[in-house]
Amino acid sequence: MDGPVIELTDLTKKYGSFTAVGNLSLSVDKGEIFGLLGPNGAGKSTTILMMLGLTEPTSGTLRVCGINPTTNPVEVKRKVGYLPEDVGFYEDYTGFENLMYTARLNSIPEREARERVMHLLERVGLSGEESKKAGKYSRGMRQRLGLADVLVKEPEVIILDEPTLGIDPRGVNEFLSLIVRLSREEKNTVLLSSHHLHQIQTVCDRVGIFVGGQLIAVGDIDALSRKLFSHEPLAIEAGVSLPENPVKAAETIARIKQKLGDIDGIVSVEVSGNIFRSACSGDVSGDIARVILDSGYVLTSLSGKEYGLDDIYNRYFEGYEKQR
Repeated sequence: MDGPVIELTDLTKKYGSFTAVGNLSLSVDKGEIFGLLGPNGAGKSTTILMMLGLTEPTSGTLRVCGINPTTNPVEVKRKVGYLPEDVGFYEDYTGFENLMYTARLNSIPEREARERVMHLLERVGLSGEESKKAGKYSRGMRQRLGLADVLVKEPEVIILDEPTLGIDPRGVNEFLSLIVRLSREEKNTVLLSSHHLHQIQTVCDRVGIFVGGQLIAVGDIDALSRKLFSHEPLAIEAGVSLPENPVKAAETIARIKQKLGDIDGIVSVEVSGNIFRSACSGDVSGDIARVILDSGYVLTSLSGKEYGLDDIYNRYFEGYEKQR
């Protein structure tokens, strides 16, 4: 289809006087991996439920694959695969039997269903585990089975709601890599909802920052960084050896912070322990090192980095809290 695959316009959901989602407008294009980032209770899951036709908006409009899920929820479910944070399976069925059950619910012919299920089990890394009862699967295996379950009906859109909760770090990396590979190969549109910044930054083409039921920023990481930190695009961190005496350490920190603040090109200086983090308009790492060393202090480390999603999120979140 032409145009956005997901399109939400002024979408609002209220429960009495409480606004769970307020005036949300968002579009996601075909083949895009879009990350919906926000803390628990921000309204992400409520938004997903409206997109699936499982709850009705108070006002606003939404279309998924060109369909209004409020008036045609069954049609949307045919085109959308949904993986909730807690996947439910028949515990006494094997992985294969659970997927076959889903295939039959979607009226897939038996022979085709068997071939598709075995293919999907291999694709998600569960080949050889198809005869094990789902109740014996680990959390990571259940999420992989859940992804295969989503893919059985060959959806156009995949919605993942906190899909990596409870999975060990290695399993998280493998699962996210699998999502990216499937999206690129099958051209699926993926909406990934999470409160884990690193995971969103790792796999998503664009991100929407969601706080208090409001979508307060949308864009790719580079664009958001340029917008927020246009006058301070570079952060330089300097480690300095401090005196053990707390009073002398505090005096040293104050002196170094003042000296760094006098350097042309440094916008601000923050201190965490013995690390001085300078927001800079350009690379002034040489000036920072010179000032610290010429002042008689021991420089233990010096590094520069561009702002990442954690910096972007914290800056937007701080701005949102000040406006409330």
